[in-house]
Amino acid sequence: MPNRAVIKTDKAPAAIGSYSQAVKVDNTVYLSGQIPLVPETMEMVSDDFAEQARQVFKNLSAVCEAANGSLDAIVKLNLYLTDLSNFATVNEVMEELFTKPFPARAAVGVSELPKGALFEAEAIMVI
Repeated sequence: MPNRAVIKTDKAPAAIGSYSQAVKVDNTVYLSGQIPLVPETMEMVSDDFAEQARQVFKNLSAVCEAANGSLDAIVKLNLYLTDLSNFATVNEVMEELFTKPFPARAAVGVSELPKGALFEAEAIMVI
């Protein structure tokens, strides 16, 4: 049986449904999708896409740290955008926050996200 643990931190938004912020199995951490909520208020950081992207990665980073990892330990990243014209902005924000080599990634255009978010990201991290 694998070593399984639930990861939780107050430095990222609390789960707003029946899920965990992340689940660690052996040395792999599966991070739930994060939207741009400010953990202290559970409100959207702003209507600006770049600010939302930075908050999403800040939230993911907090969960990574709670699992003794970092954004740079992410090996797979799934991105969800309500407007694919913002894709270049995601790349710019990722270049600010991640170091090479960048994780494998998928980007998907979606019609809407929880709480009216413009961006969501989920990840798999190996520590």
